[in-house]
Amino acid sequence: MDRFFTPKSNINLEQNTCVIEGEDVKHISRVLRCRENDKLEVCDMDNNEYICEIKEINKDNILLDIIEKVNIKRESSIKVKLYQGMPKGTKMELILQKLTEIGVDEIVLVQTKRSVTKIDNKKEDKKIERWERIIYEAAKQSKRGKIPKLTGVLTFKEALADMQNNDLNLCPYENERTISIKEAIKDSSANTIGIFVGPEGGFEEEEVEKIQEIDGKVVSLGPRILRTETASVVASSIVLYELSDLGGNI
Repeated sequence: MDRFFTPKSNINLEQNTCVIEGEDVKHISRVLRCRENDKLEVCDMDNNEYICEIKEINKDNILLDIIEKVNIKRESSIKVKLYQGMPKGTKMELILQKLTEIGVDEIVLVQTKRSVTKIDNKKEDKKIERWERIIYEAAKQSKRGKIPKLTGVLTFKEALADMQNNDLNLCPYENERTISIKEAIKDSSANTIGIFVGPEGGFEEEEVEKIQEIDGKVVSLGPRILRTETASVVASSIVLYELSDLGGNI
């Protein structure tokens, strides 16, 4: 069954109705060619989902009747916030898609010293809009209970300030050989965990030291060197597997 998101304000539980608006209207009516009485999954972006039946298809919106509330927990109890050093090319699209699929709560884009990609103000809005659409489509496909937030682009200094709001921060670093990410999170009671992954070429030594100064734990992902797009997914997966629901603990 196809899945769509709509704001909580568009769901009326007293009358058991909901409304879908925006670009999804065209997709439902013209691409999927749905008709009245067809069923859709609708999520309120806050981990509540419903089986709905199409009541009326209009040009700007689709009206649905709520048939059933689905009692399933899609979202992790641990919030993983992934800080991504800006990679080059289309790697960001893959990173955003896969992080959404595995359950990351928020993705923060950061301009680090070794970031090759520089986004000027004219292109930033268009790129962010495209990346948000990738996240949205991945959230639908993976049946997320919410749409991960995309933040940025932040400077390295701004990212450090933001990280201090987390309960625990991790920094995978290729030169770290003693502490594994698994050891660093063992017996952790943190609710919000930040993971900072560098771009191609990794972090400057000075950047790693600054992360340590805010009590960030520098960790190893193993004996092999991973590409930035791999490191982001692997680090997040380990945390969600060890501390949350990735792997079947539902």
